[in-house]
Amino acid sequence: MKQLIEMIAKALVDKPEEVEVTEVEGEQTTVVELKVAKDDLGKVIGKQGRTARAMRTILGAASTKIRKRSVLEIIE
Repeated sequence: MKQLIEMIAKALVDKPEEVEVTEVEGEQTTVVELKVAKDDLGKVIGKQGRTARAMRTILGAASTKIRKRSVLEIIE
């Protein structure tokens, strides 16, 4: 899941070297935390949150396939 979000985020931003993705494993849920440069935050979130919602949908579909629950958190 980490590589999936990292690949998508790096394709969207102007400063791909500043993309950081960490996974926090819980009992039932994995939290994927995404950090990007302050200038690129709007690109990752998108208009009215559409890009972020799409990334969450992709993450949800991929995590369903491996029978885990994953949540995407975008950290400022």
